[in-house]
Amino acid sequence: MSDEKEKRQGKVTPAVSRRLPGGGLLELIYQVDTRRTAFALFRSGQVSVESSLEADAGERLVPVPATNNLIKHGAVLLPDKPEPYGSIGTLIAAIQDYLYRYVDLSERFQRIASYYILLTWVYDAFNELPYLRLRGDFGSGKTRALIVIGSLCYKTFFASGASTVSPIFHTLDTFRGTLIFDEADFRFSDERSELVKIFNNGNAKGFPVLRTAVTVKREFDPRAFNVFGPKIVAMRRSFEDQALESRFLTEEMGQRSLRDDIPINLPDEQKVEARSLRNRLLMYRFQSLDRIRVDESLVDPALSPRLNQILVPLLSIIDDASLQGAVRDSVKSFDHDLYAERSASAEAGVLEILTEVFEQSQRPNVPVSEVTAAFVSRYGAEYERPITNRFVGGILRKRLRLSTYKSHGVYVVPFTERAKVGQLCIRYGVIDRSADTAE
Repeated sequence: MSDEKEKRQGKVTPAVSRRLPGGGLLELIYQVDTRRTAFALFRSGQVSVESSLEADAGERLVPVPATNNLIKHGAVLLPDKPEPYGSIGTLIAAIQDYLYRYVDLSERFQRIASYYILLTWVYDAFNELPYLRLRGDFGSGKTRALIVIGSLCYKTFFASGASTVSPIFHTLDTFRGTLIFDEADFRFSDERSELVKIFNNGNAKGFPVLRTAVTVKREFDPRAFNVFGPKIVAMRRSFEDQALESRFLTEEMGQRSLRDDIPINLPDEQKVEARSLRNRLLMYRFQSLDRIRVDESLVDPALSPRLNQILVPLLSIIDDASLQGAVRDSVKSFDHDLYAERSASAEAGVLEILTEVFEQSQRPNVPVSEVTAAFVSRYGAEYERPITNRFVGGILRKRLRLSTYKSHGVYVVPFTERAKVGQLCIRYGVIDRSADTAE
């Protein structure tokens, strides 16, 4: 029976990666010398290269061909063959040397990026993931950083703001690798909305994006696209959604002079070096994936819950406690930046005033108008728009989720919200003096 006939009968399955039922891993590789794809098979501690593999129930797995448009044009990068990497420390040192040679990053972010590259190769061992971001204006080097970092990641898929969103969904679902996205500042709201869906659903398992396709018979066909996986983006600004913002570990680009020893144009050696590192990283995946687990003991009570959620997977791949501490210290500034931004917000100002009024008053509730008057007196000069009771009431109800009700014709905040206000003060970096008084 011919391959084409078998394929029509559904017995031949093009594959990219597969965990085998009897144990073992199958990964797609691109052999540079023959310009063909094949499988790297890791089973029982042994590595082999296969042109196909017989799976269960008579299914035969074949590699996605090298004629695939994304592979042919280098939009998806694959390893060439598995190669020994020595120790994890040796591998990390080689990655850091490579990053230092071709891109100018802060020492903190260079360390984080090195371990994030490692994380991309075993990301499917975790349920939540952080994202990396390079943020800066044009000419700040963020695109160079994307290319250099992305060239080492697991099944890297390069895309940009010039791309339509639909192929991004399909490619992520098919290859399930690392999305490297340049110029994530979309001009049009519908494209931006679709991109945000990818980022909102893509850092945790079990949240596919549902989209409807139209068949040749013009029937609607709902499909679930798996978008979970590591992502590295470059953009000029920030996302408006603060929850989405908190998923990123960000490097601000262009804030210092470029080092003189960094080449203006990437040499051909960069691609060769990146392919060699991908080969070693593939062996790291083979030898490490089954033993890696989330280490809940790495949760740091001094960090915010969201930062702990995205940081623990990164820390769990590091064996050295001193290195774990160094990475944790490196990212603490992200929490400080978040707290600084929140503490300067209108929400923080309202909380500060509300907690002071609660401290000074024994009344069962606080009128919203009283909070508004104090807010205008303290912060009104910082706003171009008039500060009204409706504005402050909207902050209380919609942003802070505090309850208000009408009493004698005016809206008030009940004292029963006092405990919730205390927790919000912690979240927004506001000193809650009344809690100290209560003690």
